[in-house]
Amino acid sequence: MLANRLLAVTVLAVVASAAPALADPVKIVAAENFYGDLATQIGGANVAVTSILTNPDQDPHLFEASTETAKALTDAKVVIVNGVDYDPWMEKLLSANKAPARKEILVGALVGRKAGDNPHLWYEPAYVKAAAKALTADLVAIDPAHKADYEKGEAQFLDSLKPLDAKLAEMHKKYAGFPVTASEPVFGYSAGLIGLKVHNEKFALAIMNNAEPTASEVAGFENDLKGHKVKAMLYNAQASEPAVQRLVQMAKDNKIPVVGVSETEPPDGTYQSWMLGQLDALDKALGGATN
Repeated sequence: MLANRLLAVTVLAVVASAAPALADPVKIVAAENFYGDLATQIGGANVAVTSILTNPDQDPHLFEASTETAKALTDAKVVIVNGVDYDPWMEKLLSANKAPARKEILVGALVGRKAGDNPHLWYEPAYVKAAAKALTADLVAIDPAHKADYEKGEAQFLDSLKPLDAKLAEMHKKYAGFPVTASEPVFGYSAGLIGLKVHNEKFALAIMNNAEPTASEVAGFENDLKGHKVKAMLYNAQASEPAVQRLVQMAKDNKIPVVGVSETEPPDGTYQSWMLGQLDALDKALGGATN
């Protein structure tokens, strides 16, 4: 009987200490949907997330903010921005709509990246982990009653990235030093973690910046494909420049494996499944290659 009473008291104490779900969730605006996904995974029922860039068929570099985008920021408590000149439209909106109490996470600045660096930060899991840590700290500051919830959400998110880290390490053992080429530096950080030797980087930068590659840069890319000097070609599946499509076809004609990567998380997945899916595709492409 005494044991039952003690159990009842313990249960009541746990119920009393658990904070109820927020009636008015913390509003978070993410410039890109993979940061929005991160926020949803960490914040759960205590947050309401709006992501601006969500269309996997849209070239993010050509995006233009609308009045709807500005409206979404009006009552946001947290805003997550990539930075590194990837989403300058969001930084301009934040500057034009000051809100002293609003938390702003600029991922590029958080991880020490600046204009001119590769802006595709989410292909480096360490940078995503840094964003998760910053978001958790901001949510705890805004809503301390749910501190335990946010910290649990962060711990679960970080734990879910272990298979991604393991896959990158496994591929590094198999493919470090393998030569590949890329139409844009979208996959750059992951390529570095795998240890791939990426050719034609000047060509890739020109395409990313909507500039015309030089004749010698185009010729160098073509020679790599025709001469089988690379084991695979990576291309941005969200961009449709005729020059890139021509090279994709040239790679296929020369039996060079082609792997598409994207800048926006697919609508039917998670950050984790998206990243792992692309790594699996590259692993399969490189699987039959020799150094």
